[in-house]
Amino acid sequence: MTAGTNLESLNRAEATVVQQPLKTNPAKSFPKSIPIYVPQIKPRFCQKNLESAITSIVKNPSFKSARWGILIKPIQEAKALYQFNPNLSLIPASNTKLLTTAAALRIYGKSNPEKLVSLRPLLTAVNRYSNNSKANSLLRRIGGQRAARNALDILGLHTTGYKQVDGSGLSRANRAKPSTLVSLLQGMYVGNLNKVNRSLENDLFYNSLAIAGVNGTLRNRFHNTLVKGRLYGKTGTLRGVRTLSGYLENTDYGTIAFSVMVNQPGQSGRRLISAIDRILLQTARVNRCD
Repeated sequence: MTAGTNLESLNRAEATVVQQPLKTNPAKSFPKSIPIYVPQIKPRFCQKNLESAITSIVKNPSFKSARWGILIKPIQEAKALYQFNPNLSLIPASNTKLLTTAAALRIYGKSNPEKLVSLRPLLTAVNRYSNNSKANSLLRRIGGQRAARNALDILGLHTTGYKQVDGSGLSRANRAKPSTLVSLLQGMYVGNLNKVNRSLENDLFYNSLAIAGVNGTLRNRFHNTLVKGRLYGKTGTLRGVRTLSGYLENTDYGTIAFSVMVNQPGQSGRRLISAIDRILLQTARVNRCD
């Protein structure tokens, strides 16, 4: 009881001290030789800063022989935030799975809309966990490359923008441009939201992707960063190939569709991944400064 009483008395005493009016001007109580700290507002990280930051990464001497293709674009805007060889055709590795799953959703949405929800576990296995055999099986199930090509044409994906030879991306004969993958991502995000089935297709596609620092092939990336939980994407990995395409939430620009692809035989995969992650960390910081 005594200890409790003493603590209560102490709390009252502290409160009394805090609430007492100041009898002197605090500014006058400091000697003139002691500077008073004034907080500084950090400069905003504008688009021009983003451009220079990303370009410094891709132009690093260690990537002298690399072939980069990058497109970073807010979903609701016509202008890209950053682009570097956006129409360069590159080996996409498992980013090919984005073509496969988007085509499957369009085909099922048109012919068997009642079975769309049943695709969820398969889509998650293909996109989030990058299951190659299930991706190839899904492409066969929907009728192969020709059927996929016809379905993707609805999204405005022209055959000049990609070449798909399997469902998984294991073949090095696959090709895709960053601009094509971003067009696909935009189409699968916006779509025609007046149609119930189309909205469901978009939702299934988005939620089948890996989440940065949380699950799937992105579970070990972006920990302790502002990107964790705010990036939904599809990774791609082959020898000398690393890719990442998806959606990133930005405070000022909303949802950003992006595709970052690099082909560099002989380069360390860890170094390529580190560069891609730094590019997206910079993108997450960018402010609307106009």
